[in-house]
Amino acid sequence: MGYILDPDRIPPELEPFKDRLSPNFFEVRKRIIDFIKQDILPAMPVYGQQYREEVAKLKDRKPASPHEDPAYTHHPVWAASPPIAETLRQKAQARGLYNFFLPEVGNLGVLEYAPICEILGAFGLCNVAMNCTAPDTGNMEVLEKYGTPEQKKKWLEPLLAGQIRSAYAMTEPGVASSDATNISATIKKEGDEYVINGHKWYISGACRPECKVFIFLGRSGGESTHKQHSMILVPRDAKGVHIIRPLGLFGHIHDHAEIVFDNVRVPLGNMLLGEGRGFEIAQGRLGPGRIHHCMRTIGTAEQALDAIIHRVHKRVAFGKVLANHATIRQSIAEARMEITKSRLLCYLAAVQADDHGFKDAKAFIAMTKVDAPRMCQKIIDEAIQIHGAHGVSQDSRLTDLYHHVRHVRLADGPDIVHLNTIAKEELKRRSSVMGEMVSGINKNIDKFGKFANVVPDTRARL
Repeated sequence: MGYILDPDRIPPELEPFKDRLSPNFFEVRKRIIDFIKQDILPAMPVYGQQYREEVAKLKDRKPASPHEDPAYTHHPVWAASPPIAETLRQKAQARGLYNFFLPEVGNLGVLEYAPICEILGAFGLCNVAMNCTAPDTGNMEVLEKYGTPEQKKKWLEPLLAGQIRSAYAMTEPGVASSDATNISATIKKEGDEYVINGHKWYISGACRPECKVFIFLGRSGGESTHKQHSMILVPRDAKGVHIIRPLGLFGHIHDHAEIVFDNVRVPLGNMLLGEGRGFEIAQGRLGPGRIHHCMRTIGTAEQALDAIIHRVHKRVAFGKVLANHATIRQSIAEARMEITKSRLLCYLAAVQADDHGFKDAKAFIAMTKVDAPRMCQKIIDEAIQIHGAHGVSQDSRLTDLYHHVRHVRLADGPDIVHLNTIAKEELKRRSSVMGEMVSGINKNIDKFGKFANVVPDTRARL
């Protein structure tokens, strides 16, 4: 991972695409690396201390709603962002390193943004400082692309300035939300307002006090299956919005909220793009978001491999430094091969998106969305094995990485949904000369005719 903070080196996997990299990419990457070395790394201890101080203030917190689960009233998830985060944002802005996820800001293509995202995945505080964190990035892209001038003025401008945060309210506990046509929350027009009812959960970023607005997906009616849903802006402080509780990952509570929307009323002007166009917006939002997840995940995998290398040079077992054991070397070699393959696939998906757009690149994005988190989870798991008990202790960050990456395999759709996307693209080819040649034919079936009366039963059976 030495290249990550070396402005003169790029990932070897990027070399085949070097002709596609602009001088701006190299200049931007160097500025980001300088920012990390000069501002982010020195600020990390301060950030940790200020976070603990913000958590301590929660001892006097009262439930925000009569529906809020009192078991979590004083949980750290409600803590405000440490003040130094705003200082770092100002420094990022002064360096011209703010809102780089927007192509028109960073002037970076999807491929060029990929290795930048890897750096942000390895240094999360830099991600925060540059205002490039999910789910805000996807929400800002939606507002930039589909918002009205009024919506942009009220919500996009403060989001771009880092003055507020946002959340994306889609997933529901009562239906299989990986099939988005199941989303049952309702958006009903009444006079000059929309009335919203629904029950959402795992709404990332909704607990933090800086979150001020949701992009809400609900059913607004319509004839076509894929034109029955809409997206609408819902202020977090609107009457009828009840954050019930923060939710856990593997038993550890995180900033993923369960929320009930009970007869929430918002103006007609809060509708995004128009009624029935929710899925159209979703595809525009999720394509970039998925590939950005993968890019950051590769940076996390590099962190895990670096942790392995750090550990094996410092521990002795069975008469040898761990680094000299053949089994350890095999684990390291396999980790590097997996990262290399995954990075190349991610770069290929990025090139497809640059050249053909996110919609036409969907199969490649689906491939990397399945592959990158799987790869990263496997390497983190191996790192935990090599660290032994220390790897699962509070003194190591490996368990935090594991929780996060395992959750990424569900974020923006579980693996099976993306595998289905890949398979559907392959199955569009009904047959081929090569396929028929290799598959072969038993000519005796027709010769003896014993199956002439057989009618295949294609009815699905469990």
